[in-house]
Amino acid sequence: MTMAEEVGGETAEGKYAFWPLFGLVVRTPRLEIRLPREEEFGALLALIADGIHDPATMPFTAPWTDRPSPARERESAQWWWRQRAEWAAEKWNLTGSWLGLAHQGQGLGKEMRQAILHLAFAGLGALEAHSGAFFDNEASLATSRAVGYQPNGEALGPRREGAARLLNVRIDRATWEERRRDDIELVGLEECLDMFIGAPGEGTTPD
Repeated sequence: MTMAEEVGGETAEGKYAFWPLFGLVVRTPRLEIRLPREEEFGALLALIADGIHDPATMPFTAPWTDRPSPARERESAQWWWRQRAEWAAEKWNLTGSWLGLAHQGQGLGKEMRQAILHLAFAGLGALEAHSGAFFDNEASLATSRAVGYQPNGEALGPRREGAARLLNVRIDRATWEERRRDDIELVGLEECLDMFIGAPGEGTTPD
């Protein structure tokens, strides 16, 4: 193996020894969820530029899609880098949740949620999962209901125009088990499991 291949990150065995999170894939019949590489940032940023929501509304508590170019692109890249740099078993952030406008209305949002819930419950041994959306984001709330989330109170959240009601939702392990799919595959989780739940013998035992 050449030095260039080693720096590229993938070993002959197909594992990312220095940062095994790069080898983690959650695969369904319709999509794959994994960490983006730097060479893919451009495609992600172009997707954001093409729009991920109606500009007249703001589905996020931080209105990052309002930022002008090139600040939006630079700050997005910084955010992705920051999640890696600050990763710890005690506090980590693996995914964000949004779809480009061209990919909405095709059931992919539900597929994404089911994939991540499978990672959480089947892979990481989670007891429950929490989500939420502004009261008028019916598409997101409908997706949450479709995968089994139940109402879990509400709160005020920051929004572009001030504050608005955030509807919190929750799904527990028993509810997920009732809807559990058998066609979702977790690839490379064993190699990076300690980055999620700590060293063996510490934290929750995966299912």
